[in-house]
Amino acid sequence: MRPTARIAGRLLRRVVDFALVEGDGRITRDLADGALTRLGVDNLGLDTADRRYLLLLAEAYGGGPVGIDTIAAALSESRDALEEVIEPFLLQQGMIQRTPRGRMLARAAWDHLGLIAPRGDSQGMLDI
Repeated sequence: MRPTARIAGRLLRRVVDFALVEGDGRITRDLADGALTRLGVDNLGLDTADRRYLLLLAEAYGGGPVGIDTIAAALSESRDALEEVIEPFLLQQGMIQRTPRGRMLARAAWDHLGLIAPRGDSQGMLDI
């Protein structure tokens, strides 16, 4: 799960809601796994917004590099929201890199998305 306190707290509150509505109020591993899956959180803790970001870089920009303002415009998100909410976790997980030329997908992102990284200009791509 995300180490971001605000996001982790929001997810925990939603899991508690699932425990109260669908269970006996206790949070078990199975209940938490099911709740997080239904909330769109995958096994690495990535949510829908994270995957939208990664898929945009992969599908629209061939993995990058691409500037943050371009990403923000394409996702209809503010630059600040991307830099403060989405990117820190993706950086920590080794999914993206910030380079002087822009953001790039790391090998771990291609693998997690189940996509094949394009051949060619892959310099700078981390093998994490």
